[in-house]
Amino acid sequence: MIELDRWELRDFAPGEGSAHDEGEAWLPVSAPGDTYVALIAAGRLQHPFDGRGEDEAAWVRDREWWWRTTFEAPAHAATETVELVFEGLDTFATIYLDGELIGRTDNMFRRYAFDVRDRLKPGARHALAVRFDPPARAVEARPLPVWSAFTDRVSRSQRNLMRKAQFGWGWDWGPDLPTVGVWQPVRLNVRPRARIAGAHYINLVVSAEHAGGQIEVELENPAADASIEITLTDPHGAVVFRREAPAADRILTPVDIHDPQLWWTADLGDQPLYALAVRLIANGRTVDETRRAIGLRTVHLDQSPDPDEPGATFFRFVLNGVPIFAKGACWVPSTSFVAEPDAEAYERLLDQAVRANMNMIRVWGGGIYEPDLFYDLCDRRGLLVWQDFMFACAHYPEDDAFAASVGAEIEDQVRRLRHHPSLALWCGNNESQAMHRINNDKSGEDGLLSGTRLYDELMPAWLKRLDPETPYWPGSPWGGPNPNSMRAGDVHDWTVWHGVPPIPDAEMIEPFQSSPEGVAYTRYAEDTARFVSEFGIQAAPALATLKRWMDPADLTLDSPGFLARIKDEARKADALMTPVTGLPTTLEQYVDFTQWTQAEGLKFGIEHFRRRRPHCSGALLWQFNDCWPCVSWSLVDYDGVEKASFHAVRRAFAPVLASFRAAHDGTVELWITNDTLEPVEGEAVVTLEDFDGRIIQRWTAMFSAAGGGHALPWREPLSGSADQVLRVRSPDHAFETARHLFRPIADLALRPDARPRVAITQPSETELRIDLAAGTWLAFVHIISDRPDLRFSDNYFDLAAGEERTVVVTAATPLSAADIAVRCWNETLAEGPPAG
Repeated sequence: MIELDRWELRDFAPGEGSAHDEGEAWLPVSAPGDTYVALIAAGRLQHPFDGRGEDEAAWVRDREWWWRTTFEAPAHAATETVELVFEGLDTFATIYLDGELIGRTDNMFRRYAFDVRDRLKPGARHALAVRFDPPARAVEARPLPVWSAFTDRVSRSQRNLMRKAQFGWGWDWGPDLPTVGVWQPVRLNVRPRARIAGAHYINLVVSAEHAGGQIEVELENPAADASIEITLTDPHGAVVFRREAPAADRILTPVDIHDPQLWWTADLGDQPLYALAVRLIANGRTVDETRRAIGLRTVHLDQSPDPDEPGATFFRFVLNGVPIFAKGACWVPSTSFVAEPDAEAYERLLDQAVRANMNMIRVWGGGIYEPDLFYDLCDRRGLLVWQDFMFACAHYPEDDAFAASVGAEIEDQVRRLRHHPSLALWCGNNESQAMHRINNDKSGEDGLLSGTRLYDELMPAWLKRLDPETPYWPGSPWGGPNPNSMRAGDVHDWTVWHGVPPIPDAEMIEPFQSSPEGVAYTRYAEDTARFVSEFGIQAAPALATLKRWMDPADLTLDSPGFLARIKDEARKADALMTPVTGLPTTLEQYVDFTQWTQAEGLKFGIEHFRRRRPHCSGALLWQFNDCWPCVSWSLVDYDGVEKASFHAVRRAFAPVLASFRAAHDGTVELWITNDTLEPVEGEAVVTLEDFDGRIIQRWTAMFSAAGGGHALPWREPLSGSADQVLRVRSPDHAFETARHLFRPIADLALRPDARPRVAITQPSETELRIDLAAGTWLAFVHIISDRPDLRFSDNYFDLAAGEERTVVVTAATPLSAADIAVRCWNETLAEGPPAG
């Protein structure tokens, strides 16, 4: 196998270029690679993330791009096939070998292979060129279904007519940077005609004593006298199954494993991986071999009737026979330049997800099918993957040519990903059915959704053949009498932020509400969904992140450069902040105010959803990460800095959670929510305190919460005041101390001159220990840094009078106390009141 990784590229006006044109205009580029990145490296383009560089990059999409390389043809035997394999071309490409056309592509998510055996002369040098046409020109003559009730970039980009990453044309959190180029590896592959076309372990039943499954092997062109050898080894390398069999087009082998080591999510157990090896043997030698890491587990989707909420059904994932509460977030591409994934960023981000007590990641349908590394990491980290197919928020064509391309895409991706134990669900699309229903309700139209054939016929048919054990879901959201109904299926709750009214069973005709009352995060309490697969609140990234990427002159609230970082409407953040923090007057305040509002709002929502278990069985935040430095719904900004919400979510997703609920009758309840497999019991000490630490009332309550259940050990009528806080702690540390504030932070009677006592020691050159203590109530204590590589064991918390807390800061390279600063909300108040 020869990797074709050294290329050069050049742009032309459409229809005016050729791979034979010479001159200094050709720029070096690697494959996989990205045209934008190559232009930046060559100095022809300002980085689109720097300053106002996004607009300066708009010309790239309208040019014709040629990529070219040369290679020496390898020797090959008469019985061997020589294939030129493109794992991914983005997107409308024409391929030439020695100036002769050998193929065209129109789907960046497909693998293309061309038999070039008869075109190559061993030892000779051959020229390979790929022409990429401007994507908008490739589809400009096609009809475009649109929704009259929405203004959307679809109508400008025609993105839904392309099998191309949809977010690249801009989203309400992402820039308008449609990529182009050889975005996946290119290989010249010399191989025997006989090969292993597929090897798949199918989990059927598992228990602590026994795991039963099947191994499916698919062969291509097997010789009559060939055979296969199948071996399965446990995580310690011991062989637990071996079989030899005559070769055939398809071989299905039952497997029984005693005392299996089961794969669990990170919150419930370990992630042992078995090794499946399949060898194809002919004439006494191995002619092909495939290896897979697999996990012994079953995943089912329980949609049985909910006996305690008549007319509703469950929507819960059952892992190894255990119903779980899915705690996680939606994942967007880690960068706009999808051909340049950063392996360290993937490891960091997925480690951060586990640190945030998550057990599921939803790969959103407007991005990309992530690289193998992503799914390997999810396997090893214990994160289930909800995998959307790459369709989002639009009509899509249903003609035979488009459907055939999608079918090939599905086959490639399902074959690539189906063996991963982390794979929990295939989902048809993001929001297409739901937005179509809203459009029809609001506009009075009754048209059909174009693309339904894909979700209702094509995808189920391919999955039935290739991966029938993994659950399939037609769209997100979907279920019940309305695609976003709270009676069944999953829900996208955008009452908070977008002001969407709670979705009824029939028509959604109420107007959106952008007022502070309409978007208030307390409206999460109205949600009665079975599974919330999207909900979120926007917040700014760290101030240091903005400073790294923005022009200094744009570091103000009303500058065009800052507003360009907010792809949704900025007024929604204002509406959310107004009753909580007031409106900021500086960029520094905007960062703090939006981050506090996001953190408090997500805490409120998660606690509500978890208290509804088992009627609600999942909470997936929108969104975990960013593809560029911006203001968005993310928990972790583009540079890897964790927002306040990350730590609030980490605490709210803790396996055992104590939370207060303020009821409508003026009482306050204490709930203990237990998502572990074992019962939890103990003592809860509840105190009503003033901000100077004086205890006004004290209660002791015993609790016992079954595995996957709740306890409600305490309930009292309380109104509280602006200088009081309700707290609960566990003397035996069964749960983390929780608090309830009786007023929004803008109305709390905090002391503006109060600061934490800080002592810093340095155990090693890459670690700091920060000991904090408070003499009075301190809100939103946080540690900031200009360095994006620092990691904090805890951050963004309140300190009660007399409370002490230790934070450990770590870094990959040496750090010192000068790298960090400690701040709190009281300090923000001292700098001046908010507007309004």
